[in-house]
Amino acid sequence: MLVGMNVSRETFDVVVIGGGHAGVEAAYAAARMGARVALLTLDPARVGAMPCNPAVGGPGKSQLVHEVTALGGLIGRAADRAAIHTRVLNRSKGPAVWSERVQTDRDLYALAVQELLFAHPNVTPVRGEAVDFLIEKGAFAGVRTADGRVLRVPAGVLAAGTFLRGTIWYGLNARPAGRQGEPPARWLSAALSRIGHRLMRFKTGTPPRIRADTIDYDALAEVPPDDPPATFSGEPGPHATALPTWMTRTTGETHRLIRDNLGFSPLYAGKIEGVGPRYCPSIEDKVVRFADKESHLLFVEPDGLYTSEVYLQGFSSSLPPEVQERMVRSLPGFARAEIQRYAYAVEYDAVDPTEVTWGLASRRLPGLFLAGQVLGTSGYEEAAALGLLAGVNAARFAAGKEEVTLPRSSSYLGVMVDDLVGKGVDEPYRMMTSRVELRLLVRGDNADERLVPLGVEWGLLPKEEGLRVKEKYARIARELARLSRVKLEGVSALHYLRRPEATYQEVLRRVGPPEEPLSPEEMRQVEIRAKYAGYIERQEKLRKRLEELAGHPIPGGVDFSRVPSLSREAAERLAKARPKTLAEAARLPGVRDSDVTALLVYLTRIGRKAG
Repeated sequence: MLVGMNVSRETFDVVVIGGGHAGVEAAYAAARMGARVALLTLDPARVGAMPCNPAVGGPGKSQLVHEVTALGGLIGRAADRAAIHTRVLNRSKGPAVWSERVQTDRDLYALAVQELLFAHPNVTPVRGEAVDFLIEKGAFAGVRTADGRVLRVPAGVLAAGTFLRGTIWYGLNARPAGRQGEPPARWLSAALSRIGHRLMRFKTGTPPRIRADTIDYDALAEVPPDDPPATFSGEPGPHATALPTWMTRTTGETHRLIRDNLGFSPLYAGKIEGVGPRYCPSIEDKVVRFADKESHLLFVEPDGLYTSEVYLQGFSSSLPPEVQERMVRSLPGFARAEIQRYAYAVEYDAVDPTEVTWGLASRRLPGLFLAGQVLGTSGYEEAAALGLLAGVNAARFAAGKEEVTLPRSSSYLGVMVDDLVGKGVDEPYRMMTSRVELRLLVRGDNADERLVPLGVEWGLLPKEEGLRVKEKYARIARELARLSRVKLEGVSALHYLRRPEATYQEVLRRVGPPEEPLSPEEMRQVEIRAKYAGYIERQEKLRKRLEELAGHPIPGGVDFSRVPSLSREAAERLAKARPKTLAEAARLPGVRDSDVTALLVYLTRIGRKAG
C-alpha cells in the first residue's frame, strides 16, 4: 500500500523506519497498544528477512527471545512456525544457561513475520526511503521521504539496521549497500548528526552460501535435531525435526590461504574503519588472533527445506571471491563445493547509545526512539527486544504518556538497555549470559512469570493471558508446598528432590501425583525450583540489594563535580550518563563502591536540607 504525498497526524500515530527484526517488533508492539503505525521500508516484500544466519536463539539470545515472546512479540512465534532443526544448548549445565537454538527455513520465517504483522489492522506498510526528520517546536514531527512525501507523525522509531551509509566489501572492492542486493539509507546519518547525535562506524559480516548438492556430507559430523523439539512459544512448527545440521573444521591449508591473502582483506589493508563484533569475528580475525589454534569449528546449516543453499556458520569473511573459493574447498567435505553467494563485510553508522534514555528515546529529539543495530547492537534477538521496547514507548509518547523501562534485575532486556545506555559501546554489542548478574532468576523458562503481568499492564497483552500465567504458577507453588509436607527417606520430598541423582518423575512414583495435573512445562518448573532453591535464595538477596539502590533516585540537576569524596572519573562518567538511580550509577564503568557511598551520603544530606 502506498500512502499519498502528505499524511497528517490524524492518519498515523507512529512511524517505524525499517522492516528488520527491530522494526517489525516496534511496529507490532505499538499497534497492539492501539497506535496506528506506518512501517516505512524500501521493500515491503523484504520485511522480516534474515540476511545472515537463518537461526534464532543461542546463549543469552534465546533468553531475549523468550522475553519478547512473553510480551507478545513476533520473533519466537515466527521462529517456531519456520523451524527445521532445534537444539537446547548447555544441557549439561544449570537452567540459568540452557539456551534454545532454532534453525529456520529462511523464506518461511519472513512469511510468518509478514503474516503475523500485517494481519494487525493498525499496521500499514509504506514503501519509501526516509531522508530527514520533521522537527516542530524542538520535537519530532514526522519524516520526509526521498520522493518528496511527508509523513506527519507525533512519534517515530528508527530501526535502520546496517543501512545507514551502508557499504559492503568483497576484498578491496566496495559498493554502497545496506546488505547484498539492497541499497543503503543515504541521508539519515546526516539527519542524525544535524540534531546532535554522535555517530560511530561499525562493521559486521556474513559467510558464504554453498550449493547443497556439491558437499560430501559423509565427511561431516552430523548433528541431529532434538526430538521432541524445543520451542519459544510452546507450539512447535510442522517441520521442527525435519533436517540435521553438520560440523566441519578449518585446516592448515585454510589458515595458510587466509594468512597469504590478508593484504586483500579490507580490514587488514586498512580500508575498513568500522569496528567489528569481538564475539562473532570473521575467519580472518580468528586465524590472526588465535594463531596457536590448528583449526576452528564450523557449522553447516541448511537455509531451508527446499533451498539449494547451505550456510557455513563461523566462516564469515571479506576476502575476494577467488580466495573464498580456495578457502572453502580446503575444508573437509567441501573439495567440490560451489559457492552460490559470496561472503562479504558490511560497514554502517550507529548512534552512540548513551545518547538515548532507558526507554530508548533520543535525548536530542523528543519523540524519536531508536532500536537495533542502529543503536550499536549485533544480532536478530537483540534487535527484536530493543524494537519491542522502542515501539511500546513510541506509542506511549504519541498518547501523551511517560516512558516505561525494565530494571536490570528483572530481565535480559533490562540488562542490555542498562549496558547500552549506562556504559556505551565501542563495538557491536552481543547479549551473553555472563552479562547478567541474576541469571538464575531471569531464565528463559520463567519469562512469562516475570513479564506477562507487565505486558498486561502496558496494554500489550489481554487480561486473560495474565490470569492464565497467574494460575500456572499458583499450581506450581501448591505442588512445591505439597512436596515440602510429604516425607521421603526421612526428609521432605522437596528436600529429597534436591539430590543430584533425584528426578521429579521418581518422586512422583514414590509419593504419588498432585491433586491437580501439571503440564510438562509446569513439572519442569517444579524440578528447577526444588533443585536450585539455595542458589535462587542467594540471588534473591542480591536482587533486594540492587532494588534498595534503585530506590534512591538521583535528581536531574545534581552537579557531580561538587559531590565530596567522589572521584574525578566517577564525576565525569555520572555527568555524561545522568543515571536516574544509585543502582544505575553503581553499574557505570569507573564508578567504584566508594563513589556510590559518597553519592548516597551527599543525596541523603541534600534530601534532609530540602525536607
